[in-house]
Amino acid sequence: MNQNQNKQNAIAFYKMSFEGNPRKAAEIYVGDEYIQHNPSVGDGIEPFIEYFEKAGKEHPKKSIEFVRSVAEDNLVALHTHQIWPDIKKEYITMDFFRFDDNGKIVEHWDAIQQIPETSANNNTMY
Repeated sequence: MNQNQNKQNAIAFYKMSFEGNPRKAAEIYVGDEYIQHNPSVGDGIEPFIEYFEKAGKEHPKKSIEFVRSVAEDNLVALHTHQIWPDIKKEYITMDFFRFDDNGKIVEHWDAIQQIPETSANNNTMY
């Protein structure tokens, strides 16, 4: 298991999906199954593809920055900063991907939080 390669693949998968090509991302980076834990997205790879294709069409100017990536065993965690200019919102996400023995993504968990206009401290959320 190559943890560095898994980190690179998780970032590439997420970036390609986020930027509007989730079907190609799935073909390259997803294994025989795709277990989804995000309650807004159906289980399996097709609902994931549909979700990101719709988001890409509705919000073509959105962008993502990968702030951190951490790998342990067969898991990769990504900390991102998303900017959605057409709806004037920014989000912080934390995504976890589980890889199979072939280095393919087979499971996903995430948490998302909108960046508030004010904060009780001067630290960024990323």
